[in-house]
Order: sequence, then structure tokens, then C-alpha cells
Amino acid sequence: MARKGTSPEEFYRPLRRIGVGLLVLFLFALFLLWRIDSPRVERIRTSLVDTFVPSFEWAFVPVTKAADMIGAFESYTALYAQNQELRRELQKMKVWKEAALQLEQQNARLLELNQVRLDSALTHVTGVVIIDSGSPFRQSVLLNVGARDGIRDGWAAMDGLGLVGRISGVGERTSRVILLTDSNSRIPVVVQPSGQRAMLTGDNSPDPVLEFLEKPDLVRAGDQVLTSGDGAVFPAGLLVGAVIEGPDKRLRARLSADYGRLEFLRVLRSHELIPITDPGGLIAPPLPLPPKQGPMLPTADEAADNG
Repeated sequence: MARKGTSPEEFYRPLRRIGVGLLVLFLFALFLLWRIDSPRVERIRTSLVDTFVPSFEWAFVPVTKAADMIGAFESYTALYAQNQELRRELQKMKVWKEAALQLEQQNARLLELNQVRLDSALTHVTGVVIIDSGSPFRQSVLLNVGARDGIRDGWAAMDGLGLVGRISGVGERTSRVILLTDSNSRIPVVVQPSGQRAMLTGDNSPDPVLEFLEKPDLVRAGDQVLTSGDGAVFPAGLLVGAVIEGPDKRLRARLSADYGRLEFLRVLRSHELIPITDPGGLIAPPLPLPPKQGPMLPTADEAADNG
């Protein structure tokens, strides 16, 4: 019977065993060489490192580049996460900035209110403007104070700079302020230093008209306009504005109140208004009726004709 040929597996198996054994012996010898603590062996190790390591620098270049790329990618990932966190913090800071600006503006309005010098006998209630119902035909604002806070019709309302208007309509929790610019507004004022009294009349324009001046020639642009206190409508001496000459050549008042930023108003508890029930001498008494006449007797001619 013929013998089968030797397979490649049977030929390479002894060679692999020999190679593995030699490699194990080489590694064991290298281990012993690195473990021996002797000056001579140390010189041999140094010589081997100087001989073989520089020649393998080209082999370490890909490894070094790959490590650098991994480090750069990790650094980029960390920077991206940090950037996203900073963006979120920036959005939060913008929200806080807007809130801080609003609080700063409200604080400035309240400080302006506190700087207004009023008569010590006058008390006040500070309200927040919740609705601005300004229109070409009606100019008013709504406050968050009402009858429960003791507000009454006719009381004066001021901002931090000057008179704004008067209370016209009071609810339980809210009240309406008719502005000085409204066409229904009429308040008595005095122009200083001339002392000329007038009526400040709103006409739905930013600058109300000064009417019924006795001597307009004594009034100059820039003169101060104050409430006169006539008729006990408003307390005397409240700042209204300054005199200007309008485009229609009429004397007007440039209001001191900042109508563009009405946020807080001070309502003055000036007095309790008494409703008018007796017309007094404003209305003339009715004329007396003529006396009743009896039946007229016929004349002589009429009697003869009838006879």
C-alpha cells in the first residue's frame, strides 16, 4: 500500500514549536538582562537602547499622530460641551439682564416719586399703571388701586415729575385717571412768575392749551405752570409744566410728566369732594307766572249786534 505524502500542516508544526521556544528563551533572556543590577549590564542595556530605539522612530510616528488625534478630539468634545453650557448660561444671563433692567427702571420711577416735595398735610397712595387706554379720542390710564384703598373721584394723580391727571371713575380694585391731555380735562392753573391764572384745557395733543388768560402779554415761554387750587379741585402748587408757544400760535403747557413711561402714579388724598346739590346763584330762579284773568264782558257795540 502506497504511503501518503506529508501535509504542509505536519511540516510547519515543528517549525512553529521551535520558533515559539526560541522567542520564549529570547524574552526570558531579555527579562533577565533588564533585571540584573550590574554596571556592566547597565552599559549593555544603554548600548542596546541607543542602537535600536532611534531606528524605530518611523514606526512610532503613526502611533504618535493617532494619540495626538485622539487627544485633540477629546479636547474638542470637551470644548464643545463647555461652549454649549456657556450658551445656556448666556441665555439665562440675558433673561436676568432683562429682569434687572426692568427692576432698575421701576426703581428709578419709584425714586422719582419719592423726590417729589409735597405738602406735609397731603397723604398719598401709590398705584401701578396696569392698562393704558390712550386713543385719539380718549386718553386715560387704569390703576390697580380703588375704593378699597380709599380712592375718591377728583383726586390728583402725579408721577415722579409732575401732575398727570385726575381720578375719574373708581371701582373696588381699580380706578381710572383722565390725563391732562384728554379733551375732557379742565383744571385751573397759575403761571409763575406773572401770577396769571388760566384754565388748562386738553385737546388730545401732547401740549394742552392755556385758555382765559387775563393778560397774555405778561406770560413768556418757559414760565412755570402750577395748579392754582381754585375751586378746591386740586391742591395748589402742584407742578404741571412750562409755557410754550404752539404751532397754532396759542400758548400751551409742555407737561413735566413723562407720559411715555407711566408705570407708577401717586394719588393725592387731597380732600373729600362734596357733591353739588344746591345750584345756589348759578341758575336764576324761575319767572313768576302772569295773574289769571276772568272772562271778558262784551262791549256795547257787540251787545247791540247780538241784540
